[in-house]
Amino acid sequence: MRTPESRPVVWRGVGAGVATGAALAVLAAYLGEVRTTVPLLLALLLGGGVAGAFPLTRRVAQVGAGVLAVLLALCLLTPVLRAPLAALTLAQPPVQADAIVVLGGGVQCGARTLEASSLARLLRGLELWRAGYAPLLTVSEQSGLLGPANCVKLSELERAHIAALYPTGGPQVLTLRHVTTTRDEAARVRDLARARGWRRVLLVTSPSHSRRAARLFTAQGVNVVSVPAGETRFDTALPLPFDRLAALRVLLYEGLSRVKAGVGGTPER
Repeated sequence: MRTPESRPVVWRGVGAGVATGAALAVLAAYLGEVRTTVPLLLALLLGGGVAGAFPLTRRVAQVGAGVLAVLLALCLLTPVLRAPLAALTLAQPPVQADAIVVLGGGVQCGARTLEASSLARLLRGLELWRAGYAPLLTVSEQSGLLGPANCVKLSELERAHIAALYPTGGPQVLTLRHVTTTRDEAARVRDLARARGWRRVLLVTSPSHSRRAARLFTAQGVNVVSVPAGETRFDTALPLPFDRLAALRVLLYEGLSRVKAGVGGTPER
């Protein structure tokens, strides 16, 4: 039975639990990118408060938060993430191909501009085209399931960028319509390859996405050579805590993507 004297202790526990939940929500919001939803963040707050109300769950939450803090400190204070990052990357020498597939990245919907990773991918694709490795590029048009309904299409921005760089004499550009995932992009390229008789394509994406993307395209029967763009989000040598935190975010995103694929993933659209 709780006595009046025990109530302040309970409320202090609830307050500490909510604070812990809030800290976890902030961390999840940053590290989780698009996979972190508002209900999940609210659940962390509520769960922290409930856990703090009872001695056993309060202790479990404290131990769990302590272990998480140690792991996070290890990632931020040492370059321990270099090896996992390298395992995500598949970089091959470019060869002659039928097309250069520039995978979709992010869009700044409000500013109507390409995110840095999207621009880096596009510029890498154009670099390969200028070098004569393939006569055309593909760009991706995101589906309405990604971002606000009135968000500018990635393919429109990329086509406009190409037109600004090459008013005349630019590459032929094909658009992969209504894609939500890399699996969708692989399916669209598979169909184009069959229709046009393509035997090989150069696959351009971010380094951390390159090995997974190549696997998805190969599963669709597309012969790809992975030639990723440069990394724009952090220094891959991971010299600073900022670089290591950004790298941790990328690793968690790719890890969650692999878990999702392992349980069936998003159906092809």
